[in-house]
Amino acid sequence: DVYGHSIPRMLDVTTNPTMVEGLIMPPTGHGVRVISMLPFKPGGVTQPVTWRGPMLHRALQQFLADVWWGDLDYLLVDLPPGTGDIALSIGQLLPRAELVVVTTPQPAAAEVAVRAGTLAAQTHQRVVGVIENMSATPCPHCGEPIDLFGVGGGSMVAEALSNQLGSSVPVLGRIPFDVRLRETGDAGQPLVLAEPDSPAARAITDIASALGSRPRGLAGMSLSVTPAGR
Repeated sequence: DVYGHSIPRMLDVTTNPTMVEGLIMPPTGHGVRVISMLPFKPGGVTQPVTWRGPMLHRALQQFLADVWWGDLDYLLVDLPPGTGDIALSIGQLLPRAELVVVTTPQPAAAEVAVRAGTLAAQTHQRVVGVIENMSATPCPHCGEPIDLFGVGGGSMVAEALSNQLGSSVPVLGRIPFDVRLRETGDAGQPLVLAEPDSPAARAITDIASALGSRPRGLAGMSLSVTPAGR
């Protein structure tokens, strides 16, 4: 979320963080605490982030150490695609973090996702599963599935990562293509709240339930970072 900070819009976060006793108090969107590069840029939403590796690493370190997250259930980090500086920094700053690889059914996208997931072997992280986004959508006339973006990408990524990492990497779910998912995201009203009974919303909820039921938490775990200047 450093280069492509779209999360504030998608969660309808319109207020800026505040400082309290040296800590950054993050704003919330739909009950979720959110931090982003957006409020820290002088040029606003259209200003690009042109930082190189060391500055990106420092920004991530501050987001982890200087933000008051409270008593965390989960810390979700939205990463850009690929195996660049941000992915490497996350591996260094959160060595026990687990990865969820997101792909589309398209083989070209799946190949990129496999490379991103394989990085876990070098950063000593674990890939807990694969999500296939933009999967088949029902035809509005006959109900038959339409594969707008191809088929099989999620299974391809899961199989490739299972073979390369030497552990079972499941497909956590397939989210069907749904224009309402885009519309509600742009409006800052997540589909799981706006239309919870839609097929895409149900798929997302099932994925979240599967991840949330896993017996793992951050309680008592060291994040390997310390607040700046302390």
